[in-house]
Amino acid sequence: MKPMGPIPPEFGMANPLEIGGKSAEQWAGEGNTPLFVYDIDIVRARAAALRSSLPKTLDIHYAIKANPLPAFVAAVSPLFDGLDVASSGELAVALDSKPASAISFAGPGKRDGELEAAIRAGATINLESSGECDRALAIGERLGITPRLAVRVNPDFELRGSGMKMGGRASPFGIDILDATNVVARLRAAGADWRGFHIFAGSQALDSSAIIETQAATIALAGKLADEIGVAPPLVNLGGGFGIPYFNGDTPIDLPLIGNALSAQLDHRPDTLAESGFAIELGRFISGECGVYLTRVIERKESRGETFLIVDGGLHHQLAASGNFGTVVKRNYPVAIATGAPGAPTETVSVVGCLCTPLDRLADRVTLPIAGVGDIVAVFMAGAYGRSASPTAFLGHPLPAELLANLRQS
Repeated sequence: MKPMGPIPPEFGMANPLEIGGKSAEQWAGEGNTPLFVYDIDIVRARAAALRSSLPKTLDIHYAIKANPLPAFVAAVSPLFDGLDVASSGELAVALDSKPASAISFAGPGKRDGELEAAIRAGATINLESSGECDRALAIGERLGITPRLAVRVNPDFELRGSGMKMGGRASPFGIDILDATNVVARLRAAGADWRGFHIFAGSQALDSSAIIETQAATIALAGKLADEIGVAPPLVNLGGGFGIPYFNGDTPIDLPLIGNALSAQLDHRPDTLAESGFAIELGRFISGECGVYLTRVIERKESRGETFLIVDGGLHHQLAASGNFGTVVKRNYPVAIATGAPGAPTETVSVVGCLCTPLDRLADRVTLPIAGVGDIVAVFMAGAYGRSASPTAFLGHPLPAELLANLRQS
């Protein structure tokens, strides 16, 4: 038997499972299985917790790469001050929910057409290289439009303990510190609208002290760069990095602790940043725990003393839960038998998908209530990097539905 991660407390341990006041069978009746269900009330509660814990002057952005479903973005956009995008496709989704002035565009490989789309719309481009700066300036001149440009800085530190480190090393992301001031000087001399700095050191960190340490270092770096340039940046985007507990032993971050520390840091920020605004961008921390992936058992199989529940979904929809999306060691997401009866006897089983590959394993030797053909398995933590980050075309299976629970005016 192998342990699972914690089920988000909003769902509890009730059997049968309810999502937004409806049972898994009711949701399956609306969208068939497999499908994703996103509870918008959980996002609303997360937004409220962020607002109450973080400094009142701090803007909070949603990074829509975590879950770019247009209906989801439209539902949660009113809860946040801005949207961060990473492609022209995401830009188009964002523009349906926010004015361009509240949208920033990051990513190391923006094509000329994407730069042009952002400049025409009036979104802020987070420049990732000197060459990208040159291309953006040339496109702005050709269009006769002043581009809104920020400089993404590759910091000389990393977010300690983060799942994906983006600073403190050679990187395709951002402009090295030694070059950043030169790029700012060049774009300002060319008449561009300089929007400030974007400094992102890493993501998916559960160490609150490491997040506090990194935010302090980010503010200090922004102050140092502002001193060298001689002009205060209009905005300093502190990145994100707030993690969520996917696996056994993971614990949530201490949001009030981080907020109190950040308030103190901003109260004592360098003088050159006195007039600067500050923002933070979060993706999975906002959407990850609101989602549940529902998949139905189509076969129960015994093989050499092990039991397998074969379901109609799999890694083609939930690559991350299968352990094939940046995870070095396979560990189990939280799962449950959504249609299980209270007090049902348990067994050790593996939940495997319908794909013709041994990689398609959604849960490895976990203890669950005894289930059979027709029961529904729930995979939690499915609100971020689920369908959109999975190989949905692999083997030609149908796309899963994505439904919203508690959808109302935000």
